[in-house]
Amino acid sequence: MALSDTIIKNSPISNIEKIFNYKPAEINQLLIKWGTNLLITVIIFVVGFWLAKMAARTVRKVLQKSNTDEGLVTFLTSLTSMVLKVLVVVTGINQLGIEMTSFVAILGAAGLAVGMAFSGTLSNFAGGVMILAFKPFKVGDTIKALTETGTVKEILIFNTYLHTADNKVIILPNGPVANGNIVNFTREQVRRADFSIGIDYGNDLKLVKDILHKIIAEEPRIIEEPAPFVGVGDLGVGTVQMIVRVWVKTDDHASVTFFINEKIYQEFGDAKIAMPALS
Repeated sequence: MALSDTIIKNSPISNIEKIFNYKPAEINQLLIKWGTNLLITVIIFVVGFWLAKMAARTVRKVLQKSNTDEGLVTFLTSLTSMVLKVLVVVTGINQLGIEMTSFVAILGAAGLAVGMAFSGTLSNFAGGVMILAFKPFKVGDTIKALTETGTVKEILIFNTYLHTADNKVIILPNGPVANGNIVNFTREQVRRADFSIGIDYGNDLKLVKDILHKIIAEEPRIIEEPAPFVGVGDLGVGTVQMIVRVWVKTDDHASVTFFINEKIYQEFGDAKIAMPALS
């Protein structure tokens, strides 16, 4: 055997042909094909995700112009975005040459594990649908759910976003929210404000009630019907509890509560009404 034949036989190219059973020209063609598919896949992901984002924005604008409920707007917007992104991912997988039948078979084999892993997510999706269908609250309502209190800012497909009075953001999963107790503070137009004021025994009860009625009469934000109530509650050890109940517009509830408490403290002090000191 000639020396040149030996060199060619032991060359890297020859070794590649032995290992991969492909000729260099065929390897070049495969690299070009895979590289092209990879480049097209990257373009699909970049353009597809951008189009999904633009489509979600368009859906939001269209729904907002049609005066659709804000909760439904955020829900459908996030749903549109998610569905389109899934389609982009599937298209990219196809472009890479991965057979979807094989992909589906893999998913089917791991179906039980995936189902268990995503059971909470599916529950949250169902909870979001229930919230939008039965409307226990809407965007803008102040609610208490899962021991958290705040104003509803967004209802998405999996989560509900609350903003607290001190501007914290609370993210609640829709599944537990839909299945748990919900207190909606702003659903009704009027609310009752309750006050329990402790006074010492020996005070002039008539004077105390007259002062409380005077405070109520001078506050224009208190509604006349249902009529306000002033009475004696518990007779405790060393303390008499005076109960005051008034009705106000829901938007005025907090401000009226603070104002009445302040007025009671001032008026009782001026009239020398003895109140129990905190130990």
